[in-house]
Amino acid sequence: MKNKFNLCLPAAVMALLFVGCKTYKNTTETGIVLSNDSNLELTDKPISIARKLLPVNNSTNNYPVLIYKNDTIPSQVNDLDGDGKWDELFVVANFLANEKKNTKLVWVKNAPKFTVRTSVRFGKREAENIPLQPATEETVNASQVYKTLGFQKYQTDGPTWENDKIGFRHYLDGRNSKDVFGKKIPAITPENVGINSKGAVEDNYHVMNDWGRDIFPVGNSAGLGGYALLVGDQINRLGILGTDSLNNIEKTTFKIVSEGPENSILSYDFHNWNASGNKYQAKEITSIWPGMYGYKNTVTLDGLKGNEMLLIALSNINNQKPLNVVESGNFVCLMQHDKLGYNREWIMGTAIIVPKKDYNGYMEAPKTGQLTNSYLAKFKVENNEPISYYAIATCSNFKIRPYQIKVCVRLDSNYF
Repeated sequence: MKNKFNLCLPAAVMALLFVGCKTYKNTTETGIVLSNDSNLELTDKPISIARKLLPVNNSTNNYPVLIYKNDTIPSQVNDLDGDGKWDELFVVANFLANEKKNTKLVWVKNAPKFTVRTSVRFGKREAENIPLQPATEETVNASQVYKTLGFQKYQTDGPTWENDKIGFRHYLDGRNSKDVFGKKIPAITPENVGINSKGAVEDNYHVMNDWGRDIFPVGNSAGLGGYALLVGDQINRLGILGTDSLNNIEKTTFKIVSEGPENSILSYDFHNWNASGNKYQAKEITSIWPGMYGYKNTVTLDGLKGNEMLLIALSNINNQKPLNVVESGNFVCLMQHDKLGYNREWIMGTAIIVPKKDYNGYMEAPKTGQLTNSYLAKFKVENNEPISYYAIATCSNFKIRPYQIKVCVRLDSNYF
């Protein structure tokens, strides 16, 4: 039986291209028009409405919700800058082609309860004999890496984030790679993934569970959506290998910015990243919402001298087929489809969807060294100018999955 993999540009991005909002007010109510300007039907499309665009209610009813045809549209508020006040109303909605939804803004006292479809999980311990505890933030110094500590400090090696389709994890132990969890069910995975009954860190997610398992080999690559810096002709990994005893980042700070039913956001600050003898500052924001087989990542750099390029990574471990590169509109999609899972057991599709602006082609990482086995998309970047991209993963023959995962994103009028 022939396996089909349809991946085009980009379901995760279409909301940013085609969905807009407009606020209007009359004497009795405030309305917001949500519009899909494309000829495509859109499902689970995210919309961010800035607080400053809303007539904020100062009464005790201080939570905004949108009502459409007597139904409450799933949403949440996010405090993006950590000042204790929410900054955006984040909405997830479905649209027919060219549909406009005339919604009513209503203020309520308590946030409505929606089905939880995104989550972040993070736990840590300060010593090997101390039970792991859940946490929402962390600071890591250069010497606090796995080899120097002598034990794994973090549940699943670092934070995990997921939605109803798929999950990911970031190796906060100094490696800063991105890994993939294949999910068999849409429910959020258990909180105890990566720990045992005694509260100790345990790798129990490389075996098949009822919810799924880690399915993607990372090795010494940066994984799916990790990044590096090309300075001249030298590739500089963000972080180190597991065998190294001192990080090339002086200090890393991590925080769960938001965890909600419709959107989860993580932030990382990498202070004094030593790359080719220079010190760089890097900030990373990771966001996930329901319905997408991937996550959005935004990277901002400072300290650039002018001879650097940002490298966005697509691990190609186990890939034996050519890389496909497709351009459409303002985006470029680098994708592969092969038996990419552990021991080439599962057929997977993985991709990075990157902005066409400032894209300078791609290169392959070497087979040995600090960063290996990856396609690396190259970007000319400027100080304090953020670049956003998407990391996508699907598995088309995850054998005991009750339904086949598919990604089918439109490329103009054709399917790839």
